[in-house]
Amino acid sequence: MLPLLITAWLVLEIWLLVEVGSSLGGLTVLLLLIAGVLVGGSLIKRAGLKALSAAIEQSKNPQSQQPQTGTSMTVLAGLLLIVPGFLSDLVALTLLFPPTRALWRAAGRRVADKALRSTVAAGADPFADAMRLQEQLRIHRPDGKVIQGEVVDPETGRRGPQGPDTTYRPPIAG
Repeated sequence: MLPLLITAWLVLEIWLLVEVGSSLGGLTVLLLLIAGVLVGGSLIKRAGLKALSAAIEQSKNPQSQQPQTGTSMTVLAGLLLIVPGFLSDLVALTLLFPPTRALWRAAGRRVADKALRSTVAAGADPFADAMRLQEQLRIHRPDGKVIQGEVVDPETGRRGPQGPDTTYRPPIAG
């Protein structure tokens, strides 16, 4: 479903660019896109500085409650402004204004709560799943099976951790 939504979004963005370009002109569209990149970059910079100052304030007074800076929505709005297209710019503007920002935040909480409830209801433990995946990656086996056994040196018959002989032996002269 997600690839279909992304494709539809891209097609709509291209269509809007063509329509606006045919009515306003290509140079105007190019200037609007460049302005979006500049405004988006400045929004991200401002949000980063705001988050940094909040972190410094928190480090000075650790007993105080973490302030709500709203930087995540501002950074997302900045990223959407940087992405070329007018539909993404419109969504970015809705993330910047307080009334619509509250709607987006509430919708995000509902989606996160629903995802968490469905994960818990299914009996899945995300932490345990992550640990199993990490273990599978660690042993470099796609099925995750560990085979217990010993190494037996075929020449000596000795058991135990044997590896290649890495002792340096200088070549015998003449």
